[in-house]
Amino acid sequence: MAVAIDVEQEIGRLQRLQVVELERVRALHQWLDQRRLCRQPGRLLGESRTGKTCGVRSYAQQHPPRQRGGQRPVVPVLYLQVPPECGAKELHSGLLDALSFRASRGTTSSLRQQAYRVLQDCQVEMLILDEADRLKPKCFAEVRDIFDRLGIAVILVGTDRLDVVINRDEQVKNRFLAQFRMGVLNPVEFEQAVGIWEAQILRLPSPSNLTRKETLKLLREKTGGYIGKLDMLLRDAAIWALRKGLTRIDLDTLKEVAAGYG
Repeated sequence: MAVAIDVEQEIGRLQRLQVVELERVRALHQWLDQRRLCRQPGRLLGESRTGKTCGVRSYAQQHPPRQRGGQRPVVPVLYLQVPPECGAKELHSGLLDALSFRASRGTTSSLRQQAYRVLQDCQVEMLILDEADRLKPKCFAEVRDIFDRLGIAVILVGTDRLDVVINRDEQVKNRFLAQFRMGVLNPVEFEQAVGIWEAQILRLPSPSNLTRKETLKLLREKTGGYIGKLDMLLRDAAIWALRKGLTRIDLDTLKEVAAGYG
């Protein structure tokens, strides 16, 4: 008996961000909890596609803003993706935008004071700066001051390029000593992740049995154990299978899609 599905609805679902809390993500969240509780800064490092962004965004989502009648909302965790070539003015404007505050035009100094005031009014406990290696070198002093003056736990997220920049400034380095590293999945973690993705993210009408030895070998070769690459490939394969009128990812479809991945 054919399984009736709304293909467009299923594709739309697969296109949306969904987060699965793997063991390493839980460990990251515990580390962030400790940083926030102690009001201490830190850095989250790892190669691209190791799950850093998904991990910190899901943490922020777990601590959403709380509205207060007639007052600014309480924002326990503020997430900001740093824009390219970010200087002091862009940083403080970005913080104000992230807190839904219309900044008045003015000097860097006036924007800084506005950002400080709104961060305090919103009772921000943790500020997560993703793609922090986009900060201009002089802007790291601004980040350092947010921690020093406001007591906010600032978390810098980036690749090893971020480490290189931080290590050039002793004042910044000495404040961001605590670090958490995200790496690629080992074989056991990888098999678990594939099973979880099939059950919780893809959720196709029929089982694809993606944890079979042959399938795992193909997925491992194409993704290198990077969780971000695995997520992209599996969503891609699921959408392609649906477009072909299938209710699961068969091996031929997976091979078709995987062929397009380096």
